[in-house]
Amino acid sequence: MPRFHYFIIIFTVICLSSIPLVFSQTLPMKGNSATQKAIFGGGCFWCTEAVFRLANGVLSVTPGYAGGHFENPTYEDVCSGKTGHAEVILVEFDPTKISYRQLLDLFWETHDPTTLNRQGADVGTQYRSIIISLDEKQRSEALTSKTAAQAKFKNPIVTEITEASVFYPAEKYHHDFYRRNPFHPYNRAVIKPKVEKLTKSI
Repeated sequence: MPRFHYFIIIFTVICLSSIPLVFSQTLPMKGNSATQKAIFGGGCFWCTEAVFRLANGVLSVTPGYAGGHFENPTYEDVCSGKTGHAEVILVEFDPTKISYRQLLDLFWETHDPTTLNRQGADVGTQYRSIIISLDEKQRSEALTSKTAAQAKFKNPIVTEITEASVFYPAEKYHHDFYRRNPFHPYNRAVIKPKVEKLTKSI
């Protein structure tokens, strides 16, 4: 092949690699034919993501924002409390290995659903306890599960159960935050003890 052709190929590769890739801000709510999806919010999504990743049958966990009225929110937007969004996780799971009801059980077990707009030191509407049902079956199961879970708590459960809304993936630096930042103060003080406790009970 003439040198000129090599030059054209190399030049084309360089140009293409410099073009920014644009990804949709939203993700499809439904899994493929063999998987299902669910959305939960139980405080800081660093923590909920780390916890749900431990469950056998969970294929992926994506932190993000949902339940609000503001389009394409950033982390700073959500933290302002003005967007209406909560920090949530989108869970894709294999229903032959773990059911939606079992995911609900894990949800109730790993956060305090009786504190309004708060989990520990994290305060604000973005940290509210929320279940976003993706169909009527999930909504029915969530309501039934909430009633059953109330027996385990002294104070009333304040978890919001709402229908599907747009899910916006969080910025990349939030993804798999616990695993990638083991020495982060928040991870060591808040997430690590919860993960270790859950690991022992599995």
